[in-house]
Amino acid sequence: MAREYPLERVRDIGIIAHIDAGKTTVSERILFYTGVSHKIGEVHEGEAIMDWMEQEQERGITITSAATTCFWKPTYSQDKKDEHRINIIDTPGHVDFTVEVERSLRVLDGGVVVFDGVAGVEPQSETVWRQADKYNIPRICFINKLDRTGASWEFSYKSIHERLSPNAIAVQLPLGLEANHEGSVDLLAQKAYKFEGERGEKVVETEIPANMAEDVKKHRANLIEKIVENDDAMMEAYLEGKEPPLDELKRALRAATIAYKVIPVYCGTALKNKGVQLLLDGVIDYLPSPLDVPPVEGTKPDSEDVITREAKDDVSFSALAFKLQNDPFVGQLTYFRVYSGVLTSGSYIYNSTKDTKERVGRILRMHSNSREEVKEVFTGEIGAIVGLKGTTTGDTLCDPENPIVLERIVFPEPVVDLKIEPKTKADQERMGLALKRLSDEDPTFKIHTDKDTLETIISGMGELHLEVLVDRMKREFKVEANIGQPQVAYKETIRSEAQGEGKYIKQSGGKGQYGHCKIKVEPNESGAGFEFVNEIKGGAIPQEFITPVEKGIKEALDRGVIAGYPMVDVRARLYDGTFHDVDSSESAFKIAGSMALRDAAQKANPVILEPIMRVEVIVPTDFMGEITGDLNSKRGRIESMEDRLNLKVIDAKVPLSEMFGYVTRLRSMTEGRGSYTMEFDAFEEMPKNISQELIAKKQ
Repeated sequence: MAREYPLERVRDIGIIAHIDAGKTTVSERILFYTGVSHKIGEVHEGEAIMDWMEQEQERGITITSAATTCFWKPTYSQDKKDEHRINIIDTPGHVDFTVEVERSLRVLDGGVVVFDGVAGVEPQSETVWRQADKYNIPRICFINKLDRTGASWEFSYKSIHERLSPNAIAVQLPLGLEANHEGSVDLLAQKAYKFEGERGEKVVETEIPANMAEDVKKHRANLIEKIVENDDAMMEAYLEGKEPPLDELKRALRAATIAYKVIPVYCGTALKNKGVQLLLDGVIDYLPSPLDVPPVEGTKPDSEDVITREAKDDVSFSALAFKLQNDPFVGQLTYFRVYSGVLTSGSYIYNSTKDTKERVGRILRMHSNSREEVKEVFTGEIGAIVGLKGTTTGDTLCDPENPIVLERIVFPEPVVDLKIEPKTKADQERMGLALKRLSDEDPTFKIHTDKDTLETIISGMGELHLEVLVDRMKREFKVEANIGQPQVAYKETIRSEAQGEGKYIKQSGGKGQYGHCKIKVEPNESGAGFEFVNEIKGGAIPQEFITPVEKGIKEALDRGVIAGYPMVDVRARLYDGTFHDVDSSESAFKIAGSMALRDAAQKANPVILEPIMRVEVIVPTDFMGEITGDLNSKRGRIESMEDRLNLKVIDAKVPLSEMFGYVTRLRSMTEGRGSYTMEFDAFEEMPKNISQELIAKKQ
């Protein structure tokens, strides 16, 4: 089977945004206009194709990122050869499902960032923008919902400039706002477009209204200046008063967008079917194909040697598994993005992350939750393999003869814990299996057993995250469970250096046990985790006992030294010890390592860390004083306050422990008119008086 679309006519894009900016509605319109669906599914009616899970339809939010493939020929072209293949991932906007955005961005080449035309840049818009920055993803913006009361293109555009990037530049202006919003003006081509037909499927060129002439002239000049400043030859000609031709300007704008020096801004309203076709043209005109991004880099297995793979079909196969999903019809699906080479069903692949070989059974090309079986997947494509045994999120899949390890995806630590127990004996076994499956799918969902009470604890990114997972367990795995109250996932760390010693000696007739080690501990950089340094000289401890000491230290860190919370960001140096020729064993040195860590950490000024959340509260002006007072009483730090229409927007940092049940409190304080969003910001040291209370409770 040959490749249908050459690589330069392939786009791998993600649609990212703050919750409720209209991301999924934009995706639905894209599927309709590209002919994937013949009716438009509305989010508010629970029928969106991309929101196919029951919970998504009930709640009206996106929970998992859905992948789909569609085809688009630009509106300005009549040539069938201009048709492009677009692989789209619609990602969730809610911060509790941040893992879905993170892993999707890792495998995409470009992004469409959707903004609410009334609210402009919102907190989650900033979060997804930073995530896209981390992977250096070129993007275009779409200011949506310009038909809504209170919509302001100026305000939204300014907020992108001020809060996200000064390189954002308008390529369109809206024709009217609110109820009068009819279409848009293309600044480069100097043409106006309206959308006719029952579903806005007909794009009609029209005259630019006379009252917009000045505005168009001003914004067009800004756009051309922004384009030519990224191209020396053009700049020279422009300064001499020669305006480059349209195709030259588009070519330069494409190069600048791919280099992430310019971010084109589009506008419209997806719900009222205006502007989406021109946005699709923008995806093709300005976002990169797999050939436009640098070759993917990785390392050789078991070494630090950097190797690259070019985006070509005739080189060794390499791909990244970015998502696992349980499908009720075919079983476990592993989503992957191919960076080089071709994958054929029936072949063998090497999982270089886990050092295992797997056989590829069926390969599917996904259209949201429906699927098409294919024999081959080519470079630049996104597919799903059925039934891989040991592959998890972030693993590299490659040619066994030519292995490579691609950069892994790093996920944030969970911040909320929940006790969970099966309702009946029959649920017990099923619960273990369900939790294992769900944690394989979602790397921010962790399970552990409390060592004192032997209760099962699940951890996630927020109350909604855990609520949805417990709900999925009930629906997909038929497991009924009792759950406790959500708890904060605290951590411990140390603030100074100290030394400690662990000596484990046990004599009980016959062979005894002997392990002895000395360590130094010191604080590691925040977020750097645990680091073990072996400084043993002259064989004071034989080589085979070094790893057991490290294991013992790690186990002690998991248990903490103040209140039993895991200890993070610690560097431990093993510098001395003694051993016994006969009695020393791995288990004795493991216990000694654990004892040494506890001894050292207790002297190193240990403290408790708590998760601090970035909170944005939006309230009518009348309630401003009461809300800020309430946030201060919750140990909150008010960072900024701004006006948005007739509302006040308060940004604050507040400890998570103070925020449980805040939604009910906010509603009662604002007569149901206030709303808030919250996302994890950082772990910070807890004040002494409050940590003392917490320690007393744990004892």
